[in-house]
Amino acid sequence: MNHDRRLLHVGGVNPDGAHWRISEAEAIVAVEIGRWNFYVISQGREVGIVVGLSKYGNKYLKGADDTLHPTSLLSLPDCGG
Repeated sequence: MNHDRRLLHVGGVNPDGAHWRISEAEAIVAVEIGRWNFYVISQGREVGIVVGLSKYGNKYLKGADDTLHPTSLLSLPDCGG
């Protein structure tokens, strides 16, 4: 129910094929300070990942096209845990 408490990690594959995974908290900080940009491919186009803020003041990741819930991220396969 709480859209800001659904993700624990984000992950992906580097160009060299190496898999990576970081906590959502680490990803939020990286996005906020401009260290990294994350994106998903949705309907054949790149959609940026942004930091959202719940009504309780909790930060969470979501797709730039998502409304309240991080639908674009929740539809991805689990990156392990």
